Amino acid sequence: MGRAPALLSFLLHILFLLGRVRCSAVAALGRRLPPSTDGVCARLIRPLGYPCSEHAVETEDGYILSVQHIPYGRRALAKKSGPPIFLQHGLFQGGDTWFMNSAEESLGFILADSGFDVWVGNVRGTHWSYGHVTLSENDKAFWDWSWQELAQYDLLAMIGYVYSATNSKIFYVGHSQGTIMALAAFTMPNVVQMIESAALLCPISYLDHISSRFVLRAVGLHLDQLLLTIGIHQLNFRSNMGIQILDSVCDGHMDCNNLLAAITGENCCFNGSRVNYYLEYEPHPSSTKNLNHLFQMIRTGTFAKYDYGWLRNLIHYSHLHAPAFDLSKIPDSLPIWMGYGGTDALADGADVRRTINELRSKPELLYIDKYGHIDFILSVKAKDDVYGELIRFFRSQGWPSSY
Repeated sequence: MGRAPALLSFLLHILFLLGRVRCSAVAALGRRLPPSTDGVCARLIRPLGYPCSEHAVETEDGYILSVQHIPYGRRALAKKSGPPIFLQHGLFQGGDTWFMNSAEESLGFILADSGFDVWVGNVRGTHWSYGHVTLSENDKAFWDWSWQELAQYDLLAMIGYVYSATNSKIFYVGHSQGTIMALAAFTMPNVVQMIESAALLCPISYLDHISSRFVLRAVGLHLDQLLLTIGIHQLNFRSNMGIQILDSVCDGHMDCNNLLAAITGENCCFNGSRVNYYLEYEPHPSSTKNLNHLFQMIRTGTFAKYDYGWLRNLIHYSHLHAPAFDLSKIPDSLPIWMGYGGTDALADGADVRRTINELRSKPELLYIDKYGHIDFILSVKAKDDVYGELIRFFRSQGWPSSY
């Protein structure tokens, strides 16, 4: 009885609220992204003395993705590339996320200086990627995708490009959504055959135990379905509408002055003084359908393909229900390392353990009780706490003899 008026009020608030956003942390997201014509290399990597080139990769369904290549570190004497390693960012992030701290603190720089041949992915819809061969970003069809397509098309295209360029199997690092993509893609033989080993930061396949106050409120409001119903298919938190959506979820229900903590949980070692710098680049857009798919996972407790409803499921999958991704199809010959934290409100430990139990082989694990979701990529202590263990894992697999 009380839910319908609440939803109506919320919907009207989204559509008609044109007032000033009161939450200062949300308002800061309105800053415009720097022009992307010169790319991640020119903005973040070459200025610090690292070699970097930009690459365009086309997916099977016509999206043009941006990939950056850092072949060696800035102090490399031989100027020779080591084994290839591919970095895949999370939701509302781009390839810039691996280079947001200093060269001594950012994983992308640390890997290059450690002898790896670093490749960085950017999925469709991010500011760094290049659009579509026929569709405009203003077209509804441009945003008709979820993480399922990111795994099936984007990851396949980018990994295939690096595999062809290097003629070598690839070390993989993913964070958050980059782990959802990986776990789904690794069930597909055409992807996993190109992977040497994988490190998953804040791994997600199930979301049963998510504790994020912001996300759970958005799920309860059916925010994803409301946005699709009123025709909002691009989810851009830099737009006026995006800022008002954030404010509407927060207003009167939670303190969003620390919006990051409200979404991800507390982060112990995130450098708060750099927030304004981070906001020059992030958040990146995603699709409302992608949010809808993630919320489906929360509501149903499954790691499955996008649920279109019975009739459209029959058309897409020849089944009434969306098929689940079978983690037991990931070969036990694929070495996996996972890092997760005790204060992560998105990748909860119980869900991580469920993922581990469904794998055929047992991954190496790093658990840090005080770490949250963002600490694994932006902690000022991550080099000592996380990245040393991650690099040790990859080196323990044995570098290809050609290196």
